[in-house]
Amino acid sequence: MTSDTPLVVVENVQKHYGDFQALADIDLTVNQGEVVVVIGPSGSGKSTLCRTINRLETITSGTIRIDGKELPAEGKGLAHLRADVGMVFQSFNLFAHLTILENVTLGPMKVRGLKKADAEAEAMVLLKRVGVAQQASKLPAQLSGGQQQRVAIARALAMKPKVMLFDEPTSALDPEMINEVLDVMVGLAQEGMTMIVVTHEMGFARKAADRVVFMADGRIVEEATPEEFFTNPKSDRAKDFLSKLLTH
Repeated sequence: MTSDTPLVVVENVQKHYGDFQALADIDLTVNQGEVVVVIGPSGSGKSTLCRTINRLETITSGTIRIDGKELPAEGKGLAHLRADVGMVFQSFNLFAHLTILENVTLGPMKVRGLKKADAEAEAMVLLKRVGVAQQASKLPAQLSGGQQQRVAIARALAMKPKVMLFDEPTSALDPEMINEVLDVMVGLAQEGMTMIVVTHEMGFARKAADRVVFMADGRIVEEATPEEFFTNPKSDRAKDFLSKLLTH
């Protein structure tokens, strides 16, 4: 399903927190319809990279372009650009005082200017797609973690983003809820959604990724197809990382 049209282009990106370099010389191009899974040890810069792509984290230098447009620093341009980049976090970040339906319709009404009835009709289609339509009138606290995360995915999709970022979307979930979220993500991947996924779930990487990007110490150490990466990693860092995974 992938095309040769670059949708996200990260060029020579550096990110410093004081003296600490969180990202070093990052170059990454993600094509339309491509699913890129970013893995690596804790503290390798995976989540920071994910969060710079929609400017939740500013960068020290370099450029990031979404669909040919450079990320603006702030203002209206940034809000519009963020609407093109859906984001699903570790914690579900739903508005606790709003119903599930209201959580999903808020963005399309506020940012895209949809009428309430249209936003609700679209939201119900999405909630059905992620398997939580019957929970539409409940508050987030009445749902399980897995259900809340599926609502968060529907909420991001409601903005009709060009690309979806997932920052460890299953790491806060109980084991039995992880698959219900990953199944929704696999479905999205199969439908051709462009996705950048930071995850510890190697099964998902093998199944859904077009490409695995392995990071360590704020750098991209290697990139390969899942098959190639898991069977024949090139770098010592990747070999070491994989051997630790396999022994646990």
